[in-house]
Amino acid sequence: MKTIPLRQLVRQPTQVKRWTRAGETVRVTDNGRPLWTVRAAEPSEAQPGREEAIDEVLDETLGAAGSSVSAARLLEESRR
Repeated sequence: MKTIPLRQLVRQPTQVKRWTRAGETVRVTDNGRPLWTVRAAEPSEAQPGREEAIDEVLDETLGAAGSSVSAARLLEESRR
């Protein structure tokens, strides 16, 4: 278990995120007294099939034919 002061959590949240993602438990202290214990959340299967549905939508989008209108042309026309 890693112990860090509250100020470090506020200033470097990505470091704490990295530790918890790696399975570490982080104790946050305020003036040396334990305040919180942060750990990674348990993965939930609250929505079965969600990942498959997302993959299907992305596959449809990637398989669709490209637009005949270019983004550069839209940008140039919007500036006129």
